[in-house]
Amino acid sequence: MFKLSACVYTDNEKAQHATAKVVCRGDGVVAVYAEACAENIHEDMGVRITLSPNVAVGRYMAIYRKCQSWCRPFFGEDLSRIPDNTQTLLLELDNKQYCVIIPVVNDIYKCVVRGDEQGIAAVNTSWAKGLNQCNGLSFVYACGSSPNELMHRCVKAAVELLGNRILLRDQRKYPNVFEYLGWCSWDSMQIRVNEEGILEKCQEFKDKKIPVKWAIFDDMWAEVRDFYGKTYNGFWDMVDLMHASRMYGLDADPYRFPNGLAGCIRKVKDFGLQVGIWYPVGGYWSGFDVEGTAYQMLKDHLMTSITGKQFPNWKYPHSYAYFTAIMRFFRECGADFIKIDNQGIFYRQYKGVAPIGQVASEFHSGLEDAAKEQFNSRMINCMGMASENIWSRSCSPLSRCSGDFMPEDKAWFTQHVLQCAYNSLLQGQLYWCDWDMWWTDDGQAQKNSLMRAVSGGPVYVSDMLQRSRGHVLKPLALENGRILRCDRPGMPTDDCAAIDPTSSGKAMKVQNIAGEHGVMAVINLDTEGKAVTTHISPDQIPGLDAEEYAVYEHFTHSLTMMKKGESLLVELANDDDYRLYIFAPVQNGVAVIGRTDKFISPKAVASFDGEASILTEPGPWAYVKAGKLYKK
Repeated sequence: MFKLSACVYTDNEKAQHATAKVVCRGDGVVAVYAEACAENIHEDMGVRITLSPNVAVGRYMAIYRKCQSWCRPFFGEDLSRIPDNTQTLLLELDNKQYCVIIPVVNDIYKCVVRGDEQGIAAVNTSWAKGLNQCNGLSFVYACGSSPNELMHRCVKAAVELLGNRILLRDQRKYPNVFEYLGWCSWDSMQIRVNEEGILEKCQEFKDKKIPVKWAIFDDMWAEVRDFYGKTYNGFWDMVDLMHASRMYGLDADPYRFPNGLAGCIRKVKDFGLQVGIWYPVGGYWSGFDVEGTAYQMLKDHLMTSITGKQFPNWKYPHSYAYFTAIMRFFRECGADFIKIDNQGIFYRQYKGVAPIGQVASEFHSGLEDAAKEQFNSRMINCMGMASENIWSRSCSPLSRCSGDFMPEDKAWFTQHVLQCAYNSLLQGQLYWCDWDMWWTDDGQAQKNSLMRAVSGGPVYVSDMLQRSRGHVLKPLALENGRILRCDRPGMPTDDCAAIDPTSSGKAMKVQNIAGEHGVMAVINLDTEGKAVTTHISPDQIPGLDAEEYAVYEHFTHSLTMMKKGESLLVELANDDDYRLYIFAPVQNGVAVIGRTDKFISPKAVASFDGEASILTEPGPWAYVKAGKLYKK
C-alpha cells in the first residue's frame, strides 16, 4: 500500500537517517515502528515517516485536532492538504477499497499525521528535549472494504501492541446512572450556578413530571475568589474571566451555596436525583490560588507548570493522591459520579517536563485509578480528545465527542453532528461517546433529540430555568426516565465515511443496533439547504444477518420490506428534513417494530411471541406479519 521512508531531526533541525520497521500481522493490520538513534532528537520535529501510496487515492476523511481539546473531520482529495495533528485518516482508494491509518501514543512518543509533498507524513514527537533514541509503535494501518470494520480491527491491534492496560469499549462497564435522563446546570446558570437555581430546576422537573434522574453541578460551584467583584458583558467576556480564575476553596462557594456542597447534594437527592460533580483537572482553568484552602490541602501533589501556574503533579503516585483527595471529598459530600473536564492540557501546562507519552500515562493512571476506587469509574471524560488522552485511559467508560453545545445555532448543529459521528469512528472503539447536553426548547431540539437516540450514549439536557419541554424527551425514554439506548456508539455508514455531507448532495447516515434490530438516522446537513439523497440498506449496518427486514420509518410511519442486498432511495428536501429507520428482522413471517411513540422502538419490548407482545410499559406498538403493518 505504501512506500515508507524515515528520517530523524535533531536540535539543529537537520535530518538524519531513521528506520520505519514494518510488521505485518495475521489479522491484516500492518504495524509500523519508528526507530532512530541521534543526539538530542528535536522535541517537536522528532522522527518523520513518509508514506507514499502505491495505489491511486480518491477522497479521504481526516479526524484532526482542531484545538487543545476537540477534534473534527476534514474531507478532501489532495493529500498535501491533510491537516496537521490528524489522529485518524481514512483513504478511499480507486479500487473501491479503503485504507485506515491510526497513529498512536506509546510510552514516550506521540504520532500524528499530516499532508506532505510526497504523500503523507507521520510525525513522532516527544515534546521533550534530550532524547537520543526512538523505538516504539508509530501507527497501524489496514485495507479492506468496510471503514467501520477496519477501524475496529486497527484499534484492537494497537491496543494489543501497546500493552498498556487500555481496554476496548466492550470491556468497559457502562454506568447504570447514565441509563437514565439527566440535566446539567451549565447552559442554565454557567459560572453563576447556585443552590437556589439548582433546587428550582429540580422542582420544575417534579412539577412537569419530567423523569430526569440525575444532575451535574457545572461549571464552577466551588469557591473562586477571582470572581468576587467582577462583572462581564456576554458569554465570551465570562469565558475570559473563567480562564483567568483559580480555585480558592474546594467546598462550594459560601455565597451561592450557603449549605455547602454536601447540603445542596442532600436537597437534590430529596427530589430523587443522583448528583454528579463537574471538575476540571487543574482545580480551575488557571489552577489553584496559593492563598486558598484548596492549595493548602493539596500542595504536596501540585507543581508549578510551564505557565507558572499551580497544577497537579503529573507523576504517579502524586496524580493518584491528588485525584483521590478530590474525589473522596465529592463522594463524602454525597456525589454519585464525576465529570472531569479540561483534560487536553498537556501541551499547554507540561510540555518539555518529560516525554508526552510518559506524562499522559502517569497523569491518566492517577485519574483512572482514583475514579475506579472512589466512584467505580462512573466518570465522563471531557475536553480530552487529544490522542494522548484517548490512548492513556485504562477503564473509564465515557468520553465527550464534540465541542460545547451552542444554543440556537443551526450552523453549530451541523458541525456538531459531523464531530460526534465521525469522532466516534475512533473513540467508539474504546469508549461510549457522549454527544453533550442540549436544550429541549432550542430550534434544533427534535433533531438533537433524534441524534442522541442513535448515539448509544448518555442523554442529558441543560435547559434554562422554567424552559424544559417534557414532550421532546418522551420519545427517548420510558416514564421512569430510563433511556431506550442503542447497543453501541452511533457511527457513519461505510458509504458516508469519506463523503462530506455538507456539500456532496448526499444525506448523512448514522447507524446503530438495538438487539437484533438495526437503527439508522438519515439527516440533511447540506450547508445551503439543498435537497440531498441516499440509499439505505440493512447491509449498511454491521451485525445485521437476517435474510429479510421490515423497515419502518418513525416520522412518516411508512413500511418497506427489504431483503439483504436490496436498498431504498431516500430523498430529503431541505436542511430541516430527517428520517429514522428501524430495521426489524423477519422471523417466521413476523417482525416486531415495538413502541411506535419511541425512537428506539424495539427497546421498549420485553418479549414478543407471534402476535402477542409484552412491553416494558403500556403504549402504542406495532408489528409486521406477511408484509403488512399492524398497530395496537
